[in-house]
Amino acid sequence: MAQAQQTGSGAAGLDDPVAHLWRATIVLRVVTFFFALGTVLVQQSGYQRPWLAWVALGLMAVWTVVTSVAYRGPSGQRTWLVVTDVLVVCAIMSLSLLVLTPAQFLYGVPLITTIWASAPPVVCGAHGGQYAGAVGGAVVGLSTYLNRGDLNTDLVRDVVLLVGSGFIVGMAATVGRKSSAQLAQALRAEAATAERERLARSIHDGVLQVLARVRKRGNELGGEAAELAELAGEQEVALRTLVAASPEETTESGEADLRPALQLLITPKVHVATPATHVMLPARTVIELVSVVREALSNVEKHAGPDARAWVLLEDLGEEVVLSVRDDGPGIPEGRLASAEAEGRMGIAKSIRGRVEALRGTLELQTGPGEGAEWEVRVYR
Repeated sequence: MAQAQQTGSGAAGLDDPVAHLWRATIVLRVVTFFFALGTVLVQQSGYQRPWLAWVALGLMAVWTVVTSVAYRGPSGQRTWLVVTDVLVVCAIMSLSLLVLTPAQFLYGVPLITTIWASAPPVVCGAHGGQYAGAVGGAVVGLSTYLNRGDLNTDLVRDVVLLVGSGFIVGMAATVGRKSSAQLAQALRAEAATAERERLARSIHDGVLQVLARVRKRGNELGGEAAELAELAGEQEVALRTLVAASPEETTESGEADLRPALQLLITPKVHVATPATHVMLPARTVIELVSVVREALSNVEKHAGPDARAWVLLEDLGEEVVLSVRDDGPGIPEGRLASAEAEGRMGIAKSIRGRVEALRGTLELQTGPGEGAEWEVRVYR
């Protein structure tokens, strides 16, 4: 049981992209504590309250142990503990007003915490990113100024170093987390592609060959067998499209690629053209746009005739995405949409126009007698 727990802990550590930064904060705190210990040993004879200096050093030792243990795992890397860390360090630093003599303040003797106070900004950066690190450094810098009571070059230098170290470590943490998320997404996509290729080989050797044979033999027999052949042909195309379509991807920020969802709509009578590159949109937008296309294709099937064909075109123009659905049917008579809505048939009004309005996009219909119908949807990023 102990061995299993140890293995799991190691795996968890490998999964954390900034685990090395947290370990670095522990090392930094331990090293700077010993520096503070050396400072107290050197300066204690000049302190006005040497005993309080040792009390402060004891508190620093206890807090060093507490944070070192807590920050070793994700369970202890909590926002409340990081904020408490900053407050505790500032509180111990404030004991310098009771420990140092006025002469020591005048000659620039280090505060009781010395460089041990540089750890919290680094912790803030590792936990919350560059801005959290900068804020942590500014808070510790402000506490240093309040205890010193004098603004000079040395103090400004210390504050710049505190803010800068927190910002740089935070930036490294942010980049590490983003890189880890991108790597995980790439590995998932690679695994999905490999599985899709495996299924494609299996399906090609079995189901697709059977459907192709049924389609061929049904056309040879004619009659009702020809109808079965047509159905088998449609399923063959749909299955080939499903196998060939790119795997759906969703990023950590909640975006998804619109292309794979549209490619699944391909049939012998529906042609889909998409860009070669990803068209990333919020996942909700992708779902709504696919529903718009499905409703438009459903109207083609219901009203454009059994032989009507449809074309779906997706264009990525950078700041906006244009989605067009066109058919070669007889077109929509003038006033037909208004009369259908008045009769209570709300397919166009709700399923198409309502969805586009909810996405804050624009919808345009071009149609005429014998010219088919074309819906053009524009959604802005």
